[in-house]
Amino acid sequence: MTRYQEILRKYWGYDDFRGIQRDVIESIAAGRDTLCLMPTGGGKSITFQVPALAMPGICLVITPLISLMKDQVEALKRRGIKAAYITGYMSHDEVLSILDNGIFGAYKFLYVSPERLGSKLFLNKLSRMKVSFVTVDEAHCICQWGYDFRPSYLEISRIREFFPDRPILALTATATPKVVRDIQQKLLFSEENVLQMSFARSNLAYIVRREDEVLQGIIRALQEFPGCCIVYTRSRRKCKELAEQLNASGYSATFYHAGLNAVQKNERQERWRRDEFRIMVATNAFGMGIDKPDVRLVLHADVPDSIEAYFQEAGRAGRDGQKAHAILLTLGNERQRASRRLSQQFPELDYVRGAYELLCCFLGIAEGEGMNVMREFNLERFCTVFGYYPTTLVSALDLLDKAGYIEYRDEEEASSRLRIDVSRGELFAALFPSEERIVLSVLRHYGGIFVDYVYIDEGLLSSETGVSVDDVYQTFIRLSKLHLISFIPRKHLPCVTFRTRRVDKERVNLPRQVYEERRRHYEERMGAMLAYAEEDCDCCRSRMLLRYFGEEADHDCGICDVCIRRGEGVPQPASEKEALRNHILGQLREGPRNAYEIDLGGFSPALLEEVIDGMRACGEISFDGPWLVIARPS
Repeated sequence: MTRYQEILRKYWGYDDFRGIQRDVIESIAAGRDTLCLMPTGGGKSITFQVPALAMPGICLVITPLISLMKDQVEALKRRGIKAAYITGYMSHDEVLSILDNGIFGAYKFLYVSPERLGSKLFLNKLSRMKVSFVTVDEAHCICQWGYDFRPSYLEISRIREFFPDRPILALTATATPKVVRDIQQKLLFSEENVLQMSFARSNLAYIVRREDEVLQGIIRALQEFPGCCIVYTRSRRKCKELAEQLNASGYSATFYHAGLNAVQKNERQERWRRDEFRIMVATNAFGMGIDKPDVRLVLHADVPDSIEAYFQEAGRAGRDGQKAHAILLTLGNERQRASRRLSQQFPELDYVRGAYELLCCFLGIAEGEGMNVMREFNLERFCTVFGYYPTTLVSALDLLDKAGYIEYRDEEEASSRLRIDVSRGELFAALFPSEERIVLSVLRHYGGIFVDYVYIDEGLLSSETGVSVDDVYQTFIRLSKLHLISFIPRKHLPCVTFRTRRVDKERVNLPRQVYEERRRHYEERMGAMLAYAEEDCDCCRSRMLLRYFGEEADHDCGICDVCIRRGEGVPQPASEKEALRNHILGQLREGPRNAYEIDLGGFSPALLEEVIDGMRACGEISFDGPWLVIARPS
């Protein structure tokens, strides 16, 4: 452990580990398969980066987000650590070069997406590398019943064929007990080994507020709680509108969503990090890997689909250990809105079949053809041409993805390409002094650039030169206009890859586990989220969240809205919900009951659904197949 502490001090500047970092490092160093559950901001990357530097060989890191792997590789390089990543938008020669360098020990870390494991070339090259261990980030994605299932994660266990004696470290910030068991089974753990840091955040006050108007609710919270803020909302349109409204109200705000190009994303995130903007209004595309510990307030303008998603996003507040607030704003019509989202998330089979047929026509795939063909996909143009609503269409594409017909990816970015068209002397004669270090950085990193286009990374050039990403971009635009270079900027590039030959739409079917079971689990997660979002909830918010993840708190948090309300001596009369709760428990003490067989006793059916959701979220009752049972003593 002394060696690990030396590495920690040398590269990260910390004197000692915190939380369960030391335990995880010792476990993986002992060669044990390990599942690490650590909340957002707990320092998961340290648990694999430190032991990997102490061990011979390369650490293979599997992560689903290209933006996250780029950020981590650049951060490692800034610390003088050799690392590389591979994405689907690199040229064949670039991929070969990185893999061959990996075989010869040029890197300590190689980041790839789980889809890469389906490549025979990659697996062949990987088998010749000296791998120390494998890290699986966002490991909950492997679980069919998790909130962010990725079919490609099921391929990860194939690595065992090549490295049977190398341990796997699985990392996640959000997992229920069921998901924890499933992760270990799917990754073929030799034995159960879970190291879990408490999800409790003693400095983070969870609050639910009923508002008549979202903007006014946000402004009230901003006036009440000073400091840096993130506002999460569901749609890109609302994201932009809220940012504009906040700026018009005298607050400094910017916005972030997946539809922005990479230069815009990097520039806005960096300016927010530097406190040039107080508020970042964002969709769930924002937040993975951000390193800003002093966020004082996280606001949700819409209720998320699951407690997992809410907990991860809310957890970005107060990572410095200082007091912070996570406020969920509700309008009182969440159950109706959730019902509409359910129909959007799981459209009918006929809708999915129709979308598949039009997709094939739109992308020029004839019946009986198309296997392994990849096409760029203009979602907006498709919706305009065929009259589709984007949210429901994306859900249909996701179902087709899960069922194995296509692979749809919307978060990836095609890298910029650059070629120098004049001699070195002519180029440097035309440069402004501020541009010289940018061009020198390009020449250091990219060979063959005078002969053909090469893929470049503006973020890497920015971090090395200290010039903003936007200034790097503008430099290349200027030189391109002077015909000194040829520059093709990166673009957001949604893609569809056909995994099978095109079939007649009537032959398109969705397996039970893809549709019915996923829909049921979605409803359960949404039900738990709605129960949490009830303004008149009488359960400590923190205790409720912890219970959902299988952790029992010793005491109430004392700082959430429920605890404060109780502490102020506001009387808590027996409500209709409490009466129905006792009515349900009385029946279940006599034995399991189907939810539809519960005697209403004069209560409203809508109230029954709401109370059952709340009791399940609090861990009082659970489902055993179709039966409701008491999960713990009342």
